[in-house]
This record gives sequence, structure tokens and C-alpha cells, in this order.
Amino acid sequence: MKKFTILDLLDLDLRENDALFLKCIAGRSGLGREITVAYLDRPGLALAGYFDNFAYQRIQIFGRGEYEYVKKLIAEGQTDVIEKFFCIFPYGAVPENKFIEIAQKAGCPVLQTELSSPELSQRLIRVIERIFAPQQVVHGVFVEVYGIGVLIKGKSGVGKSESALELIERGHRLIADDLVEIKSVAGNHLEGRGGNAFLAHHMEIRGLGIINITHLYGVAAIRDSKQVQLIVNLEEWDAKKNYDRIGTEEKTEEILGVHIPSLLIPIKPGRNIPIIIETAAANERLKKMGYYSAKEFSQNVVKWLETDSAASSEVY
Repeated sequence: MKKFTILDLLDLDLRENDALFLKCIAGRSGLGREITVAYLDRPGLALAGYFDNFAYQRIQIFGRGEYEYVKKLIAEGQTDVIEKFFCIFPYGAVPENKFIEIAQKAGCPVLQTELSSPELSQRLIRVIERIFAPQQVVHGVFVEVYGIGVLIKGKSGVGKSESALELIERGHRLIADDLVEIKSVAGNHLEGRGGNAFLAHHMEIRGLGIINITHLYGVAAIRDSKQVQLIVNLEEWDAKKNYDRIGTEEKTEEILGVHIPSLLIPIKPGRNIPIIIETAAANERLKKMGYYSAKEFSQNVVKWLETDSAASSEVY
């Protein structure tokens, strides 16, 4: 990951539940300082002068308690402690002029937001975790089908984009075409988005060229990001290969240490791949609700065989 600074944090285009509403009120000369960890801290003991095991590399959140204590320190002339922080003041709190002077002198950025400290902490952790999350770029097409994030993979020219285009025609949404950037959030959640934010909602269709999905189908046909919940691998039909016909075997594919349910769908003339992908997504939703069609079918077959066997034994 490239260097991420406090200025980068201020420049992030965050919306809705991720918006931080941050503004710098002091220490602008230190905006180039690098943020190196995805954790926050409430500096209670540090403000009291106890710096053993102090997580100095973290962003420090000054809530109402810390704010009042800083005012007390300044009133008592104890300003040496507060020269060591890059901090954020929630609730729109404005620190004392002396605090501002110290921050300016030390080149320590002081940020302010109207958010409460609990809300700020939740949003900031969510944002910073995504920034520092392990990531990988995958070649494929990422679409949302019935609320399921489906990553379509396969060799170049196998029909990934064409299948996705038909899904969009059927009312589903495109997230990214060609290059999909995947991040592992919290170690057990994969989030996918376009590798390039400016090109993510364009598609390359052989024989047609580049098309803009937003302009052709409207904003309802796109989405910026989505959890990766199903991987569909497309390949040319191989007559010598035995493909799964029942679906009782749960297959997964590992990306960044997270195992995602996966399917292998063979392609040949006459097969409607978009409808198969659509059905696979709907079936995955059923599985998440605890209903497994293949397992139920297998259990019913066993019951039928047992019943039929019992009936035959009675005859003899």
C-alpha cells in the first residue's frame, strides 16, 4: 500500500454513513504526516503524563472528558504533555487558543468534526480499516444479482462481459468490469470494487467496443462496491470432464485467506449462461437462509429408497 497521510484522510470522498466531516483547525504544516496503523486511541493516561506503552502512532480521539482535561492542563500551565498528539475533536469542540498555538508550533494537526465521539470512532475505524486492508486485483466481472455479489471469472474471450451485460438487461447491477479490486475487511469479509474508479462502470464488448453502463441503463444499473459472496468460473465445455450435476459438494475458492463459495459453469451453444448465473445467485441466497436444495434432494432420495426397500421386503 502507498503512503497514506493525514491530508489524504481529509481528501477522501466519503459519503452517507462513511462521511467524517473533518476539517483542520491547526497544525497544517503536519498534514503530510503518515498514518501507519488502522487503530484509534483515547489518550486518558497519556494526558496524565503516563506514556509507557502509549500507542503514539494511532489517531487520538479527544472526547468531552479529554477536552475538559486539556482545558484544565492549559489553565494550570501544564502544556508539555499535549505537544505529542495528532488528534481529532468531536462534537464540534474548539480547543483553547493555547492548545492551537502549541499545535501550530509543533506541526501537530488538529482536526474537528460535528460528529459525536462514538459515531466518529465507528466511522473512522470503518474507513481506516478499508484503507489498510490487504488487497488483490482480480481479472473478471463483478455484478450484483439478487443482492448477491457475484464475481465472474474465466479466460479472456469466454463471455464474461457478455453474460454480465445480459444480467444488467435483466435488472441486475454492474460493480466492475475487467479489473476488480478486492479487499479483505476484518479478515473474514471480502469487498470488491472497480480497480479504477473512473473506468469501473464501463464495459468492453468485443465487436462493439467500450460502453458506458451508467449512460445506457441509468444509475440503477450500477453499484460502487459489494461484498464478494459467490465466484462463478466460466470455461469452454470439455466433453471428457465430469461436471457436478447434483451440487452436494460445497466448493470454495480462497482469496486473501477468505473462502468464498464457487461454481464451475461449462459453456457451449444452447446454454443460457446469464440465467444459470441468476439461478446460482438465487440458490446462494437460499443457502444463506439455511435451505440447501441439493442436500434436501439427496435426503429425499435416501428416504424414497428406504421406503421402497421396506415395501419390497414386506411383499416377500
